[in-house]
Amino acid sequence: MNRAEQVFAALRFDLLLPAWLLVGLAVLCALLLGLALWRRARGVLWRAACFVLLLAWLAGPRLVQEDWKTLPDIALLVVDQSASMQVGERASLAAQAQEEIQAQVARLPEIDLQTITVPESGNGGTKLFGAMERALSNIPRGRLAGVIAITDGQAHDVPAAVPGGAPLHVLVPARGEETDRRLRLIEAPGFGIVGKSVTLRVAVDDLGVARPAAQARLSIRRDGELARTEMVPIGQEYRIAVPIVRAGPIVLDLQVEKLAGEVSAINNRAVVEINGVRDRLRVLLVSGEPHSGARTWRRLLKADPAVDLVHFTILRPPEKDDMTPLNELALIAFPVRELFQVKLPEFDLVILDRFQNRGLLPMNYYANIAEHVKNGGALLISVGPEFVGATSLANTPLAPALSGRSFGAGVVAGAFRPRVTALGARHPVTAALEGANDPARAESEAAWGSWYRRVHAEQVTGEVVLATPDGSPLLVLERMGQGRAALLLSDQIWLWLRGHQGGGPQAELLRRVAHWLMQQPELEENALIARAEPGGLRIERRSIAEGPAPDLRVTDPEGRVSVLTMTETAPGRATASVMARALGVWQVSDGARNAFAAVGAANPLELADLRAAAGVLAGPARASGGGVHFLVENGRAVVPQLRRTEIGRDASGGNWIGLQRRHDHVVTGITALSLLPPWAALPLILGCAVLAWWHEGA
Repeated sequence: MNRAEQVFAALRFDLLLPAWLLVGLAVLCALLLGLALWRRARGVLWRAACFVLLLAWLAGPRLVQEDWKTLPDIALLVVDQSASMQVGERASLAAQAQEEIQAQVARLPEIDLQTITVPESGNGGTKLFGAMERALSNIPRGRLAGVIAITDGQAHDVPAAVPGGAPLHVLVPARGEETDRRLRLIEAPGFGIVGKSVTLRVAVDDLGVARPAAQARLSIRRDGELARTEMVPIGQEYRIAVPIVRAGPIVLDLQVEKLAGEVSAINNRAVVEINGVRDRLRVLLVSGEPHSGARTWRRLLKADPAVDLVHFTILRPPEKDDMTPLNELALIAFPVRELFQVKLPEFDLVILDRFQNRGLLPMNYYANIAEHVKNGGALLISVGPEFVGATSLANTPLAPALSGRSFGAGVVAGAFRPRVTALGARHPVTAALEGANDPARAESEAAWGSWYRRVHAEQVTGEVVLATPDGSPLLVLERMGQGRAALLLSDQIWLWLRGHQGGGPQAELLRRVAHWLMQQPELEENALIARAEPGGLRIERRSIAEGPAPDLRVTDPEGRVSVLTMTETAPGRATASVMARALGVWQVSDGARNAFAAVGAANPLELADLRAAAGVLAGPARASGGGVHFLVENGRAVVPQLRRTEIGRDASGGNWIGLQRRHDHVVTGITALSLLPPWAALPLILGCAVLAWWHEGA
């Protein structure tokens, strides 16, 4: 409430004569009085009074009176609503304290209350003083009575001096200092090389504990399954070796056992996602003879910086022996034993391009290749006319690793345009290739150039993703044991590279085939993928099976299960999203596959210390003249009493906090009152003059 007052503010002089003349008169009067004193004349005092009254009247003294309207002081209430304030009963206790403060301020005279909240700011921690400074920029400094902050005491932007120039009072919604155990990630690599191990550096800290335990049990889960438990020393760095056994994301869930009496177990857990990658993909390319398409394979593989290529071309097969002495040949001998027996397990992918059985390889080496595929290797065979006849690879121990054999028609000549099959439209190797046909329309053709030769295959056992217009297989993909194989039944793909009839996506197609064979996760045809995004979880499902995608079962870190319906976005692809507020490992299942995602930062600053404590803000609060008070008593919020205090006096006590009176005001009017008006000045001057004359004549 505003209050009106009248205050005498100043003494002002409105001169009736110029200042120089008034000063001259004063000097003259002083000389006359000095002469009279030297002569010891009578009536000097009355003469002096007459001169003083005359000079004062000529100076025009006026008393200035101001009309003031006092302004109410302003108190700022800052309510912390960051993530750490959601622990336990802090949020409800803070709400109770806010209501009580608002009620108390309403009963105090001449004070207004402004309330702001401090929202969650992600991984930046609690920006308490940043929000305070923004609010204070709209409050006149002369009206700020004090700042009351309801917070757990964990602020991450504490300045050197409290802004505002008024007392800061911190109200902590807790009974007193609390204890907490946290699992701290010191270092967590984002990726690891398949076949090697990465090292996590962690530490377990007991905060607020006078005598912490020596060790704590740490559980390590890998993709939802318990991998192992270890005893970790308290307060010391501990290293954990994690083997990377496959490519793709690996989700680790680390959880340390709870400390008795700790405030919360939220930060007893840390989630790490490590992406397994292959170091260098080693590829062995063997061209059975020089031909136009040989450069296509070499150019594709050499252009990929992640591929180490070993390439051999058979230039002089045994049947072309012209009896030239070996010491006169400039050709390099084909290292059969080294490639297909000693170093074969080191290759991620073996490509046989128009290779035929001419006696270069012993039969047991073909068996080695087939066994290598079953054990996790990859094989790509591109065939031409050599696939038909007695020297065909189908007539060797490599036959079990082939997805088809040639019978009857053999080599078929004639122009045709390759087409994506209905299954190929759902398979990531051939899905959404530029210029592809629409498999749903039989008469539609791809906007790709023609090929002119293919090998007719029967007994096809794999998945046909490319075919001729009449349905004959062109590209067959197949899983074999732990490995994979692909069969390309034409040697004409090099025509696309030359741009024949507009060409085609040969580079992208062959890149996808090679990476699918080497089991790169992004090209898995049946996969369920969950990724954490800001504010939620995005789920993607790939499947070559026809029919609608099944509903998903989503399990949050606390074990709650919800059902989610997916939306089909393309053939074989469906997506869904869900809000993900709980930090930790989320599990998604479609009934056949499971996916895991880590939600939350690896080491969020806001959850690093969950204790409600006075340590961080006690110094700034006391330096400003305020204090820190714990609010909880018998399970409910007990707010200190609010008092009005004067500037320079104590602003905080055991059970009270003070809001200063700032006495700020605005001037609504000014009145000037003459102290020596003419009607009073002239009689006084004349009276003093008469008395001076009378004393001189006596």
